[in-house]
Amino acid sequence: MPKVGYFYTDCLVPMVGNNPYATNEENAKELCTNAEVYALSSRKLAVLQIRSPLIKKKSKAFRQALICWIKRCGFTKVILFSSTHAYQRVDQQLFGPPFRYLLTPNMERSVADLLKELEWKQMEKVSAYPGINDEEKQISIPGGGFTKRFYSDCCSEEIQMAVVLKFCSEGDNIPDAFALVNHANKWLHLVPHSDVDSPTEWKMPSSWRLLFGSGLPPALF
Repeated sequence: MPKVGYFYTDCLVPMVGNNPYATNEENAKELCTNAEVYALSSRKLAVLQIRSPLIKKKSKAFRQALICWIKRCGFTKVILFSSTHAYQRVDQQLFGPPFRYLLTPNMERSVADLLKELEWKQMEKVSAYPGINDEEKQISIPGGGFTKRFYSDCCSEEIQMAVVLKFCSEGDNIPDAFALVNHANKWLHLVPHSDVDSPTEWKMPSSWRLLFGSGLPPALF
């Protein structure tokens, strides 16, 4: 997907770096920022990739800016890819696939039946006060950043929005990324897929080759 612009905001930690999707020496010199927009008109698809964390106390301003952008551009539907800590799952979340979804009321009317046919599992609500009041339950996405609050904002603003997330652990999350996008592809049909989950349909970003650094320099020894 070609880059078409960037999302300018002072709510994210400033960041600049080399092109993470470089394919040759020329485009390797391009710079990337903390929030960039990619688009593919043939699929009527736009992607906002966020590469740095939110600045403390600016989460609300960022969410409001996102919603204004969504409304101004007139997006038909919004899908947020996210994750949550695997080690903080409750008992009922330990069984079945490690994927969950959430739908705003406006989105639920159009895709809820389809996701049930795909046998997707909706994010379970957990006790707000475990052991004290197990009757009161709420959505909890530990480690998911602004996911939960942005979902609530989209519910209030009547935006067609879905959250697709995976339970993840710290470490090498490349397999998690492929698993999540393969899972979402069963619904969105972005690329042809087979019944067996396989990352072969996707191109790995060149920047992932040095995910854990470039190795120990020989001069150390």
